[in-house]
Amino acid sequence: MRLVQTWRDLLLLLSLLLLILLYPVLDRGDVQRMLLGGVMFAPLILATIKVAQLKSLAWPAFLLLACVVVCAVLSIFFPHAIIFGLKWMILAAFFGLSAVGLFGYLREAHTINNGHLYTAISIYLLLGLQWFGLYSAFDVLLPGSIHHSTASIADRHAELLYFSLITLSTIGYGDVVPVQGEVRMLAALEGIAGVLYIAITVALLVGAYRPRSSST
Repeated sequence: MRLVQTWRDLLLLLSLLLLILLYPVLDRGDVQRMLLGGVMFAPLILATIKVAQLKSLAWPAFLLLACVVVCAVLSIFFPHAIIFGLKWMILAAFFGLSAVGLFGYLREAHTINNGHLYTAISIYLLLGLQWFGLYSAFDVLLPGSIHHSTASIADRHAELLYFSLITLSTIGYGDVVPVQGEVRMLAALEGIAGVLYIAITVALLVGAYRPRSSST
């Protein structure tokens, strides 16, 4: 049972990494974006299965996933900014809920195994995707709120994902800059969340670590 759980944790981590790596490649053209939707669907399903183990968060996770699917279908037939913005906001809520649920699982660990390490990394990536969804919603609903380094519309969301990840890691190259005050505060909160998450998670993992007894 523990081995199956570890494999699920690893699959979630790999699906998140695959999504992040393939996003700049597939974020252009209708066919590529359809493939991108399929790639994004995998971590959504895996995160829902993982969060569903926490009974208190099972129904919210399924509800948000269903809303994401409905908005994605509606955006195909009714490509309106409000629908796109709503889809990104629901995605941000889903990633945030997943991060909270997985962090609760991590916090309750009495001993640390490989699955917990995979989960810790997945939570960090989910936080980046959560803010990515928020930035994308602002970019759609309030055009010009984020200054991009390129004028290419095709790579716009890929740049926002890149911006979210470097802000979470507090690197901040300055090639993508939030202009609107609300987005600036979001970026500041993301940087704070990235630092606090690493500090708190390291403390939890160290506190739950139990060295294997060595034979004498």
